[in-house]
Formats: sequence, structure tokens, C-alpha cells
Amino acid sequence: MDYKSFLKVFGNQSGYDFSNYSENSISRRLQKICEETGLTFEEILDKIVGDRSFVRQIVEDITVNTTELFRDPSVWAYLRQNMYPKLPKMTKTTIWHIGCSTGLEVYSDLVMLSEMGMLENSRVYGTDINESVLEVARAGEYVYSFNKNYVTNFDEVMKESGFAGVKFDKYFEIDEKNDLIKVRDILKGRPTFMKQDLVKDKAPFPYKVDCVFLRNVMIYFDEQLQTKILGEVKEKMHPEAVLIMGKQEEVPVTMKNQFRKAGLFYKKHL
Repeated sequence: MDYKSFLKVFGNQSGYDFSNYSENSISRRLQKICEETGLTFEEILDKIVGDRSFVRQIVEDITVNTTELFRDPSVWAYLRQNMYPKLPKMTKTTIWHIGCSTGLEVYSDLVMLSEMGMLENSRVYGTDINESVLEVARAGEYVYSFNKNYVTNFDEVMKESGFAGVKFDKYFEIDEKNDLIKVRDILKGRPTFMKQDLVKDKAPFPYKVDCVFLRNVMIYFDEQLQTKILGEVKEKMHPEAVLIMGKQEEVPVTMKNQFRKAGLFYKKHL
């Protein structure tokens, strides 16, 4: 059985459709799953019947879960100067982080909103297909020894954004004894983390959005799925809303007439 046949049967049996994921990305991940489990495609399909925990394990292994606090510090400083000041002030600001993984980008966003005095007037959503990473995001606890660079990222962004006096421990507690970084109550509970399968689910909340973070997500999908997702994102955006993608990402050719580049982010054509 080839991987495309496997994905078709897996989708029918599990409800998760990965057929429009990038060919290179999905084939590498499936090969790794087979190597680590010691199972063939056929054996995996046999095992997922009636075993939702194994289905969840496979979904977790397929999906990409990389994120960090203030990833690409220069991007955050740019957004602080060129995007956040232009978000609506008189109405509730709605921000959507797609493919939020363990929530570190979401908490980065909340820090910036807090320092700009916008936290109380904002609703922030993080969505992801992976239930396990959403549980981590809600808990707001991360391994310290693996993520010490977060403090450096934080300090760099605060300095470049004009908040040089703000210290890491205002928003995060470092518990070296238990090897943890913990999100403090000032941020914890502020965002809403929700499950969303981009292949089949629309945004799981009712509001139009002012800002969409779609960073380093689209690179894992083929052009057909990219077009579908961006079409739905556009419909969810207010007329003056902005779309933020990864530094190396662009909207696909099929959507060039739907969005226009505005510095490091995109705005939709009306």
C-alpha cells in the first residue's frame, strides 16, 4: 500500500483528512511513524479500528508542533510599530492564531497587547487540530531547560519595542527546581484555545477578526488546500484586518488577487 492509499483509508476510518498536505512533508512523517512503531500501513489501519487513543497518537505524529516565545523577534517589533497601533480602539479587537500548537505565539501576543494597554479590550483565539498541544497551551507550562532562549527572545523584543524595562518574570515564572516555565495569571486564562481541523472545520467562534496569525502553517499544505484555507480566512476578516504569515511564506498564486502585501503582513482586497 502506498502512502496516498493509506491516507484515503485513514481519513475514512478516523475522520482526519491529510490528503492535501504537502507531499514531501506527509510522506516523510508517515515513513517516520512506520519506523518508530514498527508497523506497516496495513497494520496501522488495523490497529486504529476501535482504538481512538492510537488514532490520536497518529494525528499527533503527523501534525507539526513547533513554536516558541517571540519567534523571530524582529517581526514582533515590526508588528508593534506598524500593526498593533492601527487595530480598532473603540471596539473589541479579535485576534486569531491558526495552528497555535502549544500556545507560545498566543502568549507572545498577549504580552504585547498587555504592554500596549490593549489586553482588556481584546479577545484572542488559538486553534489547532492536535488536542494534546491544546492541553499544554491551556496549562501554560513549558520545559525550562529546553526553552531557556525564551528569556533572550523576550528581552530582545521588549527592547526593540520600547519596553526595555519590562522583565520576563512579569509574565512568566521560572521554576528551575521542577524545570518549568509557567505562564502567570495575568495572561493565563485570557486566550481561548479550541480544536479546529483546517481541512473541514470553519473558525469555531462567531466573531469577525481584526488580525490573523497564520505563521509557518501553509508550508505543510498543497496549493489546493492553501487556497481553501485562505478563502475562508478572508471571509472571516474585517475589511481592514491584517494577515500575518511566516517570514518565508507568501499567499499562493491562486490568491494573489485576494490579498495585497503591506510590509510584513497582508491585507485583503475589498
